[in-house]
Amino acid sequence: MLSLPVLAEVTGQVAEATTVHAESVNPVTEFANNFGVNLPAVIGQIINFCIVAYVLWRFAFKPVLATLDERQKKIADGLRYAEETKARLDSAQQESAETLKKAQVEAAAIIEQARKASKELAERETTAATARAGELISKAQQAIELEKQKMLAEARTEIARLVIATTQRVLSKELNDADRTRYNEAAARELTSV
Repeated sequence: MLSLPVLAEVTGQVAEATTVHAESVNPVTEFANNFGVNLPAVIGQIINFCIVAYVLWRFAFKPVLATLDERQKKIADGLRYAEETKARLDSAQQESAETLKKAQVEAAAIIEQARKASKELAERETTAATARAGELISKAQQAIELEKQKMLAEARTEIARLVIATTQRVLSKELNDADRTRYNEAAARELTSV
């Protein structure tokens, strides 16, 4: 592109050339004069417009367009970052849901194991309590049987003593000591064998 001093010099040369040509009668010049158009002024304005357009393009539009491109790039980056963040958030939520699901499954398994262990413990305790109760019942029955035998033995002894005492009274008048002892022993043997 041309610099400003070069453009100004070119503009001046073009203006001189148009004035030189304006002196010679040209059909375009004659046509422009008929309609009241000053051809050198129009050409100068066209050149000035081109210069102003170039300056505006170079120092105004180009930086503004660069700023707009930069902003669009930042916006695109921000949108891409937001999408990545959303994807990461979705991924984290899925991982969290999977972890929660695994934790629930593990908790259910632990609860089930605890229930089984509790049931097994209750069954063992019930079995042990039943066994202890059976032992207690067995011991109680044995104790009752021993007590019964003891009471029967005491009752036999008492009955034998009463029979002997009664027999002694009845027989004391007619029997001697040796016969009484023999009857007593025989009565005691019969009572104990019953």
